[in-house]
Formats: sequence, structure tokens, C-alpha cells
Amino acid sequence: MSVKINIDQAADTPADLPKRPLSTAMLRGAAGKCPRCGEGKLFSGYLKVTDECPVCHLNLSRHRADDAPPYITIVLVGHILVGLMLHLQIVWHIPPYAYLATLVPLAIILPLLLLPPIKGAIVGLQWANRMHGFGEDEDAG
Repeated sequence: MSVKINIDQAADTPADLPKRPLSTAMLRGAAGKCPRCGEGKLFSGYLKVTDECPVCHLNLSRHRADDAPPYITIVLVGHILVGLMLHLQIVWHIPPYAYLATLVPLAIILPLLLLPPIKGAIVGLQWANRMHGFGEDEDAG
């Protein structure tokens, strides 16, 4: 048994759809704004993405950032802290308690500061690339 596909009836391919600005969408998301209009708030809480943009009514409930923002944050903070720790040890030979007083607070504060912009950028990336339901039906708004 074979299945025949009529090309004339096929849905639009991603190549047929207008391109969305990737860098603009990611920068808007990182700023906590809607990736499409850049005006509406992306977050309704610390990391809670709104279900819909209050300005352009883009449905944001379909995003799937999942574990990407924490993973990227851990990688960035880890590299920053290890680089800083190596620099402090090589240049000043500081005692271990100085690490506790400086690097432990940084290990807590940096991820908390970086998570929202990174999550917003991931949502912007998904919208610009039409991932996870951010399809052609939203180009009208």
C-alpha cells in the first residue's frame, strides 16, 4: 500500500513563510518584552511567561524553554566563577575564607540575575524560528 501526497494541497513550508528577525526577537525577549511587538511584558512573574502579550495578543503559552535557561546559566556562571577563582589565586593568593565571602554570594546572585534574560531570549528564539507552535498563524498581528 502506498501513500500519495498531492503537492498542491500541502501546507506552506517554512521556506514559504516570511522570515522573523532572530536577533531582534532574542534581544526583545532578553529585555523581558514580547518577541513580536517589543512592547508587551513577557513575564508575569520572576520566570512565569505570560499566556498572551497584552499589546499584540501573541499566544506565548506554547513556549517550551524547559531546561535550556538553567543549563545555559549554569555554564555561564560556572565559567565566570572558575575564571575569577583562578585569577584570584594566581594574582593575589587569597585565603580560602575569602572565596567563601566573595564567590559564594556571586554563585547565588549571578544565576538569579541571568535566568530571566536568558529565558526571554530562548522564548524569542523559539518564536523567530517558529518552534513549538509559534507558527504562521501569528504573522497577522
